[in-house]
Amino acid sequence: MDGNLTTLERIHQAAKAEFLEKGYKDASLRNIVRSAGMTTGAFYGYYKSKEQLFEALAGRHYEYILNRFQKAQKEFAGLPPHRQPEVMSEISGLCMYDILHYAYDHLEECKLILCCSEGTKFSGLIDEMVEIEAEGTHAYQNVLRELGRPSPKIDPVLEHILITGMFHTFFELVIHEMPLRDAENYVKEMRAFYTAGWMKIMGQ
Repeated sequence: MDGNLTTLERIHQAAKAEFLEKGYKDASLRNIVRSAGMTTGAFYGYYKSKEQLFEALAGRHYEYILNRFQKAQKEFAGLPPHRQPEVMSEISGLCMYDILHYAYDHLEECKLILCCSEGTKFSGLIDEMVEIEAEGTHAYQNVLRELGRPSPKIDPVLEHILITGMFHTFFELVIHEMPLRDAENYVKEMRAFYTAGWMKIMGQ
């Protein structure tokens, strides 16, 4: 370990390595403490538990992704109905590129959330995003109805599968650490594919 790091930085570095290798559930606090070159008693002066330590590493990144996604949904829902069909693709595209770039800037922390968080509250990130997206889809269907372009009822199970698949596809880019330029192209193609599919299902 780098001798110039502060104690807290040493803890975080050791914890990140342990969590990325073994996942939250199988990670050993004893290993983390040993790798950080300190005693367990000294460690508890910083964090009360393994859970609190994981939250220190992942919490703000989880919040950023969720908040950025919610902000895009609110921004879209706040537009006049006649504007929504025009700008839907633009707003959702900007949001996905922002999240993609953020994830690449904080790759290890985002991989902790996506791959290593089982047993913590952070493991539900995609489920939460699916729920927000489904609510947004229903609100948009109401707008289409108001505009005299009603959408047929979508089977809720199919809707859930399609939305979940969309987010898993998106986050696969981060998990596999695709080169960023390639990832941007994949997001563009992926969005074109899903947008066309949703338009078809919505009868637009």
